[in-house]
Amino acid sequence: MAIHPVGEEEGVSSAHATYRALVEHELGPYFGTPCGILSPLLGLLAARDDYHVVTREDNAVGMAAGTALAGRTPTVLMQNSGFGQSVNALASLVVPYRIPMLLVVSMRGVPPDPTPENLAMGRLTVPILDGLGIAYDYLSGSQVGKQLAVAKDVLVHERRAYALLVRPDEFSWKA
Repeated sequence: MAIHPVGEEEGVSSAHATYRALVEHELGPYFGTPCGILSPLLGLLAARDDYHVVTREDNAVGMAAGTALAGRTPTVLMQNSGFGQSVNALASLVVPYRIPMLLVVSMRGVPPDPTPENLAMGRLTVPILDGLGIAYDYLSGSQVGKQLAVAKDVLVHERRAYALLVRPDEFSWKA
């Protein structure tokens, strides 16, 4: 898979486009764990009353599950290392009980992220999603509206989780 570098202005625009599309498609409330790659998007969401900073990804998944059962369409924003930490909550709660939630997962350990401590989760994130049966796509700022329409269809009509993977440079992150 080729990675196409994103310029800083384009990255900021991509974060804004993603924010607008999330709000337009009513994919909230939002539960986010701190993440440098997602920080431009998290910064935009932080001004909202329905944005919640959560310290652990499995807790964010649990909180999102509760809001989904109450009729909302939540979004959980996390780094793929935290995605790894939340696998049990996804595998034992979200997947078997078909609890719909959008997972926005930043992809550490893939180009242009050279940090060795992230390489394993960079290799494992997609196979874990496949193993869980969670459909996914790689976020593209120019296509995010269409991508979130597909995601919302999966969430609402199939009542399943969906993941949107964010490459390190999509929002202009640099190592």
